[in-house]
Amino acid sequence: VWKIHRGKADPDKTHRATLLNEYVDAMDFFFLVSAIQQWTHLIPVTPEQLTTIAAKPATDLNKQYLAIKHLLYDAYFNHRQESYQHAWHVFLKIGLVDFGFTQDEIQTAFTAKNHVNEQRQANNY
Repeated sequence: VWKIHRGKADPDKTHRATLLNEYVDAMDFFFLVSAIQQWTHLIPVTPEQLTTIAAKPATDLNKQYLAIKHLLYDAYFNHRQESYQHAWHVFLKIGLVDFGFTQDEIQTAFTAKNHVNEQRQANNY
C-alpha cells in the first residue's frame, strides 16, 4: 500500500516474491504489536483454525484492509484482544487464500526476512 510503484517487483524478485516479502514484513508488525501489548497468546493458531481460515473464499482486498484497520483501532483504543485476534486471522486469510501462499512459503520467507533484519540491527541500520 505504501510503495510508490505498487505491483512492481523488487529488482531481484518476481512480483509474487516481492508480495511475499512485503507480506512477511507486515506479519512482523503483527508480532511486534502483540509483544508490546502482551498479547502474544493471541498469535498461535491451531491446525483446525488454519483449515477454517484457509477454507474461506477470496474477497475484496480493499474491504479486508479496511476491516483489519478497523479491528486494530478497536483493539488499541478499546483494549479489545478479540479484535486484535480477528485482525490477525483476516491477515492470515489474505496470505493463504487471496495471495495463495503456502504455510511453508510464509514461514521460509519470514525466517529469511528475520535474518536480514538481524543483520541490519547488527550493522546499526
